[in-house]
Amino acid sequence: MEGQLFTWVALSTMGGASLLTFFIVQYTKSLVDRFSRGLPTDLYAVMIASIILLTAQLALGGDASDWRIYALAFANGFLVAAAAGQIQRKSVDPPQLKGGKSDAGNASNEE
Repeated sequence: MEGQLFTWVALSTMGGASLLTFFIVQYTKSLVDRFSRGLPTDLYAVMIASIILLTAQLALGGDASDWRIYALAFANGFLVAAAAGQIQRKSVDPPQLKGGKSDAGNASNEE
């Protein structure tokens, strides 16, 4: 994926799908909250992740008439949504060093 944006292959991986899920949920959840107040963000993230995974599989040549592709996209949607939730948690509460400074961009301070 070097030098490229998202590709269908990248979107079929955990990293690519979770990153796009994170972005879509972050940018659209306030709009979704206005129209559907009872929809939890976690469930919304699972729906978005499942759609991303299904779209990527179909774009890569998956058989749309095979029920297994839908079942796997739904099941994997939970994993991808959980990973996107971790991305969100890290963006809101980044890891801290012992001195109280943020660890962002400072990977050389590992113990």
